[in-house]
Amino acid sequence: MSQRPLNVGLIGGGGGAFIAVPHQRAIHFDGTRRVVAAALHPDPQIAMDEAENWAYPIKGYTSYDEMIAAEKAKPVGDRIDYALIVTPNHVHFDPAMKCLDAGIPVFCEKPLTVNLEQADALVAKVAETGLPFGVGHTYLGHWSSRFSRFIVQSGLLGEVRWADAYYLQGWLADRTEDMGVMQAEWRVDPKRAGGSNCGGDIGTHALMQLRYVTGLNVTSVNAILETFVSGRQLDDHFTTYCQLSNGAKALVRASQIAIGHKNDLGIEVNCSKGSLRWRQEEAEQVAISLPGQPERTYWRGDVKPNDGFLGDLPEDLMAEPTIPSGHVEAFHDAFARLHRSFEADVRAHLAGEPFSCDGSKYANVGDGRVGIAFIKAAVESSSQGGAPVPMP
Repeated sequence: MSQRPLNVGLIGGGGGAFIAVPHQRAIHFDGTRRVVAAALHPDPQIAMDEAENWAYPIKGYTSYDEMIAAEKAKPVGDRIDYALIVTPNHVHFDPAMKCLDAGIPVFCEKPLTVNLEQADALVAKVAETGLPFGVGHTYLGHWSSRFSRFIVQSGLLGEVRWADAYYLQGWLADRTEDMGVMQAEWRVDPKRAGGSNCGGDIGTHALMQLRYVTGLNVTSVNAILETFVSGRQLDDHFTTYCQLSNGAKALVRASQIAIGHKNDLGIEVNCSKGSLRWRQEEAEQVAISLPGQPERTYWRGDVKPNDGFLGDLPEDLMAEPTIPSGHVEAFHDAFARLHRSFEADVRAHLAGEPFSCDGSKYANVGDGRVGIAFIKAAVESSSQGGAPVPMP
């Protein structure tokens, strides 16, 4: 007998919020999850109007407090099995804590919170409750990100020496926040975004890609946060020089004023025996350079073990591709892979079975905390003219 689909509740996502769209599509991707309830907007009337006009039937609530209380009172199977938080940054912490207190697992958009105190409180609450908790670092969901992680962490390229992780955009090269663009308005507002716009919004993605692929942590940061658009309160250009836990070095950088760049997330890892390169805008391929050999390009869906460079490949990695090479997987597929992995841990939790939530399939609450610590260190370093600051 097939298992029932998991019930998901949205917190945020109304008012034209971009990020709710790929998330809810990903939730429905496999037919094993579905959005059934939502508190879509801080204005109760708008929340109910948008729920009424949602693309498919959902239970609308006037607030996330109402949704959490009502869903908690329902029996398992009728209640939501996890909550997805897709609000602006300053409305991550409160609903996440309240969901955890209600026994509801959480998948939260990044960055985790707006300060380290809130992040620490969430880490402690997750440890106390033992509930699954995921953070929406989208690009870990690409199969090629997982393949890159395997190559680097299995030692095929030797020891990591240097890495460059970056995320470049150009959409804030003008005062986009004055053009009625909601996505820009809250991102450049310190009260809603936190201490960094560019770093918090996309620099944390570059950091997470670095940590995920290499398995290394940042131990100290030299940072320069810059604001090139006149009158903007937060950074629109973000550069950090990082010390890594194995003694290697890395750049973690981001820009939102780099005209011509769209969502150009990428990473290059230089190791003692070779290098790896991957870009999100060409996410189907991973490039490998070895001394004295032609460059190798591996394509998702067309990777074979024991080819003279690769040895045996993990069974779970090879089970991940869902369509043949040449039929392109992309952004929505990456989101779906994250929710699919989170679903497995939620189902294990519901069945009283052990689950790992260890960061190997999606970012966890500890990863989210590292992102906030990184931004705190970068802001402090930049205020000191780029002086080195250890990670909190």
